[in-house]
Amino acid sequence: MMPNFLTIGAPKAGTSSLYYYLKQHPQIYLSPIKEPHFFALENSKIDFQGAGDKERYHHAVTSLQDYSKLFEAVTTETAIGEASTTYLSSKSAPARIKQYIPQAKLIAILRNPVDAAYSSYLHLLRDGDETIKDFELALQAEERRIQQNWDGIWHYKNRGFYYAQLKRYFDLFERSQIKVYLYQDFKLAPLQVLQNIFKFLEVETSFTPNIEDKFNVSAVPKNILLNQIILKPNILKSSFKAIFPHGLSRKISHRFLHWNLQSADKQQMLNKTRQKLSLEYKEDILKLQDLIQQDLTAWLVK
Repeated sequence: MMPNFLTIGAPKAGTSSLYYYLKQHPQIYLSPIKEPHFFALENSKIDFQGAGDKERYHHAVTSLQDYSKLFEAVTTETAIGEASTTYLSSKSAPARIKQYIPQAKLIAILRNPVDAAYSSYLHLLRDGDETIKDFELALQAEERRIQQNWDGIWHYKNRGFYYAQLKRYFDLFERSQIKVYLYQDFKLAPLQVLQNIFKFLEVETSFTPNIEDKFNVSAVPKNILLNQIILKPNILKSSFKAIFPHGLSRKISHRFLHWNLQSADKQQMLNKTRQKLSLEYKEDILKLQDLIQQDLTAWLVK
């Protein structure tokens, strides 16, 4: 069995929350693996070189046989899908989706690319993978990292040029098969957006999911060293696990991790960096708003 709808991105635009909200609907089936990445990585050898990249793709599915198994548990659900944010920027995913499921319904949530870039940076900082403690310096390292085959999550700036990414889908699929939402709308009126998606997927629109929880939210560690000790393999962590039972050690680690994180809102990018990135994205944003037929002036430099 294959899905009949896909959430294709964008990264750091609420797709994790969307996955868990949609999963609650009795007429919607979502793959147990949130991001199988199949259409981006079919028959590929996963060899990304960035810190944490191996773990990020631990559950990736690269064979058609394994991918179809993700949907074996479907019973009476009518909307069958999965959510892999790699599909939006992937050059190969659109054609593969067209080949395997030409009638698929496609959902994208787009976030101001400047905010999305910074959120990706904070995400990797939170997880202890990003070692550059200055966003501006991390941006300078981006091209080198791309050349060294680091995963797309490290492509802070490059991943925000949505126009070419989405145009590949509009060139292959009917406009009626594609729904594009804006992150700010999803954040401000999630139930309204969800009801619109339910209508798009042709399931009961009156269903109201629990939307209290937010998922995969970026945060900033108060102490970088403590964060890395908690998250990454090391002698201190191994000794701690040896002393305490597994369940207790995990609970204590989780509490320390939560205590050491603070809201990303408390850390802001430099205004000059925001202005510079906004100018670089301006042409792409203008083309994008014509493509998706939505007003994106709020994303433009003031």
